[in-house]
Amino acid sequence: MVTEKENEQLKKEDIDQFSAICKNIFEQISRDVIGQQKVVEGTVIAMIAGGNVLLEGVPGVGKTRLVRSLGRVFALPFSRIQFTPDLMPADVTGTNIIVKDDKGNSTFSFQPGPIFSNIILADEINRATPKTQSALLEAMQEHTVTVMGTSRKLEEPFFVLATQNPIEQDGTYPLPEAQMDRFMFKLLVPNPSMNELMEIVNMTQKTMAEVADQACNGEQLLSMRRTANQIPVAEDVLRYAMVLTSATHPNSECSTEAAKRYVRVGASPRAGQAMISAAKVLALIKGRYNVAYSDINELAYPVLRHRIKLNFEAIAERVSADDVIKLILDELEKRLKAGGKLTAPKDTKQPEPAARTVAPATEKPEQNEETKNADDQKDSKKEKRGLFGKK
Repeated sequence: MVTEKENEQLKKEDIDQFSAICKNIFEQISRDVIGQQKVVEGTVIAMIAGGNVLLEGVPGVGKTRLVRSLGRVFALPFSRIQFTPDLMPADVTGTNIIVKDDKGNSTFSFQPGPIFSNIILADEINRATPKTQSALLEAMQEHTVTVMGTSRKLEEPFFVLATQNPIEQDGTYPLPEAQMDRFMFKLLVPNPSMNELMEIVNMTQKTMAEVADQACNGEQLLSMRRTANQIPVAEDVLRYAMVLTSATHPNSECSTEAAKRYVRVGASPRAGQAMISAAKVLALIKGRYNVAYSDINELAYPVLRHRIKLNFEAIAERVSADDVIKLILDELEKRLKAGGKLTAPKDTKQPEPAARTVAPATEKPEQNEETKNADDQKDSKKEKRGLFGKK
């Protein structure tokens, strides 16, 4: 029988192993990728939490190299799909082909596509047509592939790491909202600094191949995911994350002024799920055993930036999704400091005037002395007109 003390010790060992593996993962990735600490950290967090990642950046900033390096570090089967306008869904999922057996009989045999792997690099995903892009929807959410009415389960762990170029418009198709929502993170890959650029050039002069060693395997990755799921989340922190998600909707009870002004459609419930799952992993990476408000604020940008749809006013004023998220976070912080209430204050309207009631004929309303004197004078004048006016 395992005592409570032994159970706590076992959990501590799991957490210590989690920290050691994460440290080794980051060290190995740094051998292939110079800089980009936030991008690397976000990608590793999403992989441990079981989410998909969309990397957006101009050509040549190392998006594809990062994904290839992750395949080496995690020692998982890796497939690369180069998305082009003529790519068909069957080229991704696979299809049934006719084969003949030894007796000459024709039968259908399923030929798996490149989606049947653990790490999928969807390179330049916005170059394929929407029909081909939608072939990834089921795989990204349910981890299954259905071809000709037959569903096939994908092996765990399964990740889709997609890249897209934001500056090219010719021959590209924006991802549909349903598919964008299935990415846990959208990470923006910036240009390297001058010093990082010098290191990149010096490193690639020696070899263009990845040199990172294995730091984790599939079983260890799944074990790390189970460890992260056991991290507790306080009710107040959980409520804050859900209020933050709801605050992106212009018509919700927690709506903010920024959302009402700039947002057309807010984030879906998947945003709240992704925020909590990723916050548990981030807390462990930072050496904490519980989720903090700072974890939620840090993850708000990669979780929400691709899930909120801006309106025309935001586009006209050149307000980005990150700008809107910052305004929302600032407003929620002011609410917390003001009174600790995260819900939006109700509209303060002037009270409507009460309906005037007519007093009964037998009752006279209260009058002051001046009003009484004026009424007495009017009554006396009426009486005089009535007496002397008669014929």
